[in-house]
Amino acid sequence: MFKKILIANRGEIALRVQRACREMGIQSVVVYSQADREAKYVKLADEAVCIGPAPSAQSYLNMPAIISTAEVTDAEAIHPGYGFLSENADFAERVERSGFVFIGPTPESIRMMGDKVMAKQTMIKTGVPCVPGSEGALPDDPKEIIRIARSIGYPVIIKAAGGGGGRGMRVVHTEAALIHAVQTTRGEAGAAFGNPAVYMEKFLENPRHVEIQVMADEHKNAVWLGERDCSMQRRHQKIIEEAPAPGIPRRAIERVGDRCATACKKMGYRGAGTFEFLYENGEFYFIEMNTRVQVEHPVTELVTGIDIVQTQIRVAAGEKLPFAQRQIQMRGHAIECRINAEDPYKFTPSPGRITMWHPPGGPGVRVDSHAYTNYMVPPNYDSMIGKVIVHGDTREQALARMRTALSETVVEGIHTNVALHRELMADAKFVEGGTSIHYLEGWLAQRSR
Repeated sequence: MFKKILIANRGEIALRVQRACREMGIQSVVVYSQADREAKYVKLADEAVCIGPAPSAQSYLNMPAIISTAEVTDAEAIHPGYGFLSENADFAERVERSGFVFIGPTPESIRMMGDKVMAKQTMIKTGVPCVPGSEGALPDDPKEIIRIARSIGYPVIIKAAGGGGGRGMRVVHTEAALIHAVQTTRGEAGAAFGNPAVYMEKFLENPRHVEIQVMADEHKNAVWLGERDCSMQRRHQKIIEEAPAPGIPRRAIERVGDRCATACKKMGYRGAGTFEFLYENGEFYFIEMNTRVQVEHPVTELVTGIDIVQTQIRVAAGEKLPFAQRQIQMRGHAIECRINAEDPYKFTPSPGRITMWHPPGGPGVRVDSHAYTNYMVPPNYDSMIGKVIVHGDTREQALARMRTALSETVVEGIHTNVALHRELMADAKFVEGGTSIHYLEGWLAQRSR
């Protein structure tokens, strides 16, 4: 097992990895920018090294600074968390070339899944169900593009091959708008991701977003750890996640979960990963794979009893998975609300000093956050300042616990989206379960009338 791990991230995930290390008796080194000097995990770290000014490009995305910090602190491995460099194959390669262990998949796996066209082709080969679409990147010939769209059927969606996070997408409802949409998305993709290739898929009108958590080791063992429903989202950004997904037949989930685990074995995948699907009319359609730990991993931890971050570390150290598929059991229901420093309905960021921070507690309540009273939320990064997660024997109990937890949550000095979560927990459609990915935006539009 490693003696020392460098955590190449910030915020609540840096604290989460630090806690996992501490439980395992592993020393942790955190890197931080000047804007994060006062962060809780910096104060709690065995070692903390400032690697640059506030802008991410000069700190959390600065590969040479991170690797040289690992060298001078004698760290043996680097945990990238999520976001920043976590799905950067070049970074994973540089980490391993420098003699450290990258706590994540191989650079080859990251590269394969990072290219959405290659990822889809891999999934088709391994038997994972995919959205009908172009076989690869779209050709230059406009006539051929029109032919592909007609064979799929409108509406279609044009996506950047190197995209992610909801960027580089355009829905097309008519043939007249098709070629212009392809050209525009190519331009955006080239500028945003350095890769102008785009592909086409059938646009599903009212799907849910359901994902399968997987874990694999380098000894060809792979398991899936249940599913999560992440349909409550705005502009492709998730706000609420839950496990298991309400109202989907168990056999359908098991079938797709087994295929995901089989795909991991065929790909030689290592570490934690998430297969993301759209689910509509009883069918699953693969959209992408995230080759890292997810923001919403705690809901899976609560229903399975498995520590995903510690398992990531064990697998990276060369250990075999400590459990087989038949040992994994889902118990009860878990819900996570992302707490963001933003206006609850206009979504404008609200950085600044937190004058009062009072997190909730009680049975089945977990709060993952780096915030505290007098903490300064910097304007330079993502607005998420924490997550409230609850677990209950049933979905009804989990909902009741979340309502109670949110009623206890006090954050003063800045705006947060706690008020939005309180309303959604009482919304009849959400309480019923099974809302689509478009539900929240429609709900917000109606509310603002």
